[in-house]
Amino acid sequence: MKVLQTIVVKQVLTEESKGKIHQKYHSRKLQLQKECDQLRFELKKLEKSKKFPPETLKKHFEQEIKVHKEKIKLLDFQIEQLHILPLGSEIKETELQGIVDVSVGDQWDEFLSGKTIIVKDGIVAEIRER
Repeated sequence: MKVLQTIVVKQVLTEESKGKIHQKYHSRKLQLQKECDQLRFELKKLEKSKKFPPETLKKHFEQEIKVHKEKIKLLDFQIEQLHILPLGSEIKETELQGIVDVSVGDQWDEFLSGKTIIVKDGIVAEIRER
């Protein structure tokens, strides 16, 4: 029988991967800042059109900007933590669903523990039983 199982993917922190992760966080932060600026621009544009009540409009846009700013704060924290982590640390990158064979006589506890894939500089370095 084939069943789906969650597989954790972790990345080993190297100089190269640290730089890529930092760049990814930085790019996402810049994108969020641009989106905040765009939201402010849209707010001013809609305020001038006077098609919507100003209080409701402002409240909606301020909420959206607040959400973006929270995401930026989280990214700042992640960047800070990235600098603190030593090389060789393992960072959880993602979780995937994999198909696993289960047969009569298999150890159920081993199946439940799952698997972890360790990636180092874009290459699978190890597959572990959790």
